This record gives sequence, structure tokens and C-alpha cells, in this order.
Amino acid sequence: MNGRLLAVLIASLTIALTVIGTLWPVQAAVGLAGSRVDLLRSSSTPQGAVENLAAELGQKNWDKAYSNLANKSEFTETDFVRDLTGSYLSLRTYANLDGFDVRPLHISGDEAQVQLNLHWSTIVGTFPDTRNLRVTKSGGSWQVAWPVVKEPRVPPQVIPVNYLRWDVIYRGPEDDWGAQDVESPHVRIVDMHPVDRSDGVVVMGELLNEDVVPAFVTVKATLLAKDGSSLATEDSFDKISHILLPRQVTPFLIPFHNISLSQVDSVHMEPSATLVAASADPVIEIEDQRLNLAPSPSLSGRLVNQSGQVVNVAHVLGTFYDNSGQLVWVSDQYLDRALLPQTPVPFAISLPADIAGKVSSERAVATTYSSGRVQ
Repeated sequence: MNGRLLAVLIASLTIALTVIGTLWPVQAAVGLAGSRVDLLRSSSTPQGAVENLAAELGQKNWDKAYSNLANKSEFTETDFVRDLTGSYLSLRTYANLDGFDVRPLHISGDEAQVQLNLHWSTIVGTFPDTRNLRVTKSGGSWQVAWPVVKEPRVPPQVIPVNYLRWDVIYRGPEDDWGAQDVESPHVRIVDMHPVDRSDGVVVMGELLNEDVVPAFVTVKATLLAKDGSSLATEDSFDKISHILLPRQVTPFLIPFHNISLSQVDSVHMEPSATLVAASADPVIEIEDQRLNLAPSPSLSGRLVNQSGQVVNVAHVLGTFYDNSGQLVWVSDQYLDRALLPQTPVPFAISLPADIAGKVSSERAVATTYSSGRVQ
């Protein structure tokens, strides 16, 4: 098999498995999440009522959770389930409850305020969901009033599209072209340096697609000891934009755990690129981008899907620079809800406190998955 074709197949399989694992996970794993939730407790206290509700959510027992709500007359069970799982396919759709914690805020007579922190687990990590709940006493038990968050409805409209698109035609098995085929894109690492962190070494940098065609890119790094031996090899996996259009730049970050920079003599980098079909749609605009230093350092903003299609999964990468333009950190966030057309969605990328003071400028880029294709 042609080596370039094999690389394309491996890259395609990697994307497909990631998407399948996100949207259609093994049902045994779904069931396991429910079995880990604590046994139900008495609802004779506000905290007990909230813990019972969280346990039912962890078991995905939507009927029972909805039936026990104090304000279920204000919305339907469908609205309740959509609030928790999303109205469109997204990371939230098949997330499993990995844990929760309950924090009583205030109690007065027959009413209490309780904060519920839900920790949902997905194939790309966990995301928090914090709800401030009103809990009321009815008879001898307490019931939770659930604050439903309804996703906005996109009005019927026509959205014209005008975007670049690249298709690829490879040499077929019957074509008499000799060894000729479409050449792989040319990519180049434009910045790279290792950083010592408390949990190991981080190799970060930026990669440029300097070609006129789109590329599926990856970066592999090998840490070499002073005697020339290999300490460890890792790749960028999800801390990178894998699909690069012509002249686009992506940051990358590769963590190496339990290794000190004092052990490293040099770093061997291996960028790779495979030609892929791609388009410049959907266009994701980043609005109100802002660096926040307190109380928790973060890069915040809003993503606006300017296309007419639903974006099921959005991934935001933040690149941070000091006053000399030197790259000092790369961080990211996956949005747990789908991006609807023309509908802003907020994001907040966390930043280590010891790095925040060095940041003078930043840049954010968004990559997306829409049902049926990867961008």
C-alpha cells in the first residue's frame, strides 16, 4: 500500500474513532457511570434532596428526576432533558456524570439556596455544570426547583455562503501515472521550546502550513538524554488544530509527565502533513476576546457560528505571548454545547496563575466538528 495513502487512512480512522467515541460511546461505559453514583439519601434536608436529584441525573433517570422537581409545571420533561443533554448532538449529549458536590448557601424557614456542581465526563475530558438551586419544603420533605436553561431557537432564514473549498483526486489503482501522485503539503515548525512544569516537561510551539493546499497535521516530539538515548516520545493529540488551510498557523502543546527538564539534552521534532479535502466553512468568528487576570486567569470571549449549519463540537485554542513576542503558553477548551447558526456562545480558557503575569498578548483560534465532516 502506498505510504501516503496509509497515512491518510490512519488520520481518517483517528478522526472517525474520536467522533464515534464522542457521539456514540459504548453503552457499557454509559451504564457504569450510573452505577458509581451514591445511594439515594433522605429528602428530609435541602442537601439530601439535591444529592438525590444529582444521583438520579447520574443514572440518567430523567423521568424520576423530573417528577420530583418542585417547579415541573413550568416546563416539560423534554425541556428538562434538553437542558442537560443539549438540543443538538454535542459533547453534552452522551456525557456521563463523573461526580458532584453540594454546597448549602442559605436556609430560612421552608426555603433554602443550594449550589450543585456537576462534573460531566466526555472523551476529551470533563466539564463543570454549576447550578444555584432553590429548594422548598413541602410536607415533611424538600423538593428542588430546577432552573431550566433553554437553548435559543434560530429563526427561519436564508444564509448565503461564499467560501473556499479544496477537493483532492488521488491516483487510482488502474491509472497509468507511474509513481506520480499529489504531493504532500509543506509544513514547518516556526517556534518550539520546552518548559519545566511541576508535573513534568511541556513542549510547545507553532506550526505553519506554508503550502497552497490544506493539510492534516500532527507533531511528534522525542526528548533525548545527554547520552543520546530517548527519554520519551509523545504527540500533540488534541492540543493542536489538525486541519490547516493554506498559510494557517496552529499552536501545539505536548506534555511529558514525570520528567524533569534537567534530564533533557535536546528535543527531536517530527511534524507531519497529509493532503486532505477541506473547506473554509463553517466560519467561526471570535468576539469580545479578553484576557482576565482575576480572580482566576483566563482568556474569555464568544464564538459566533456564521454559517448556516450546526457545529456539533467546537474546540478553542489559546496562544499566549510575552512582551517580546515569545510563546509562553498554549491552552484550550472544548465547548459542551453545539454552536447554532448566528448564535454567540461564551468560552473561557484557563491559564496557569504563574504564567498569567508574563502574558502581554494572546491569540485564539477555533476548530470545529459538524456532523458529516471534520473542519
